[in-house]
Amino acid sequence: MYPLSVKSFAKINLGLLITSKRPDGYHTLETVFAPVDWFDTLEFRDADTLSMRCTDPRLPVDENNLCLKAARILRETAGIGEGVSIILDKRIPFGAGLGGGSSDAATVLRTLNDRWNTGASTEDLHRLAVSLGADVPYFLEMKGLAFARGIGDDLEDLSLTLPFYVVTVFPEEHISTVWAYRNFYPRFARIVPDLKLLTRRLCIEGDRSALDCFENDFEPAVFDHYPLVKTVKQELLDAGSFFASLSGSGSAVFGLFDSRETAEEAAAAMRLRQFRCSLTAPGFSMEP
Repeated sequence: MYPLSVKSFAKINLGLLITSKRPDGYHTLETVFAPVDWFDTLEFRDADTLSMRCTDPRLPVDENNLCLKAARILRETAGIGEGVSIILDKRIPFGAGLGGGSSDAATVLRTLNDRWNTGASTEDLHRLAVSLGADVPYFLEMKGLAFARGIGDDLEDLSLTLPFYVVTVFPEEHISTVWAYRNFYPRFARIVPDLKLLTRRLCIEGDRSALDCFENDFEPAVFDHYPLVKTVKQELLDAGSFFASLSGSGSAVFGLFDSRETAEEAAAAMRLRQFRCSLTAPGFSMEP
């Protein structure tokens, strides 16, 4: 019964390689998604109509909000007249490359599909998720590491979790995905490494040399235009991270750490600089 409160987690990209540009203008990519312990909370309440409130006044709560879009498209597809009031406690920064909006939309789809008993199949929900955004299927269908190709919606569950501490930092710069795709430096001619194999080597065998092949193609352009983001990456490395990278199209940066103590010290240093950040423990996966 309502009210119901559900967590909606963020993700990072362990490598993001943009492989081509399609005739329709979309880019194809290969990446590995990993969940991190940074979440929004959505509260669902009984209502006669669809409505939404948000704790962050900068975000729209009209028809442009992905949460309302998800509720509306599910209701229309199922042919039902149910309503719901959604309250979004927004904690994941937007314009950060952490997928917060996509995660929230997936949480709405999953929660309301169950509560409304729509009878939608897995394929139906996947199709709705893709229509809302390329990252939405990951949050809808996966719990841990997943390999993605295409526009990000062709997913393969790797049945793995990261065996390291992860510190994820938001340098208080908002970068739109549209800007990132317009300004990145293409490298379509290269040979793309096998990210699935490399991820297994890293997580199962502990082979950190695999990380040499994990790049984010948005990094060079983002660092050129947003030097603070580059500085944060270097500070994570200086603080003891053995690998650091931009997440998605930025501006969030994450670092991998061996010990909790070193990770906590790095996170504390970032908070002293007034940067929002999260600490994720080894083996983390998203709640169902």
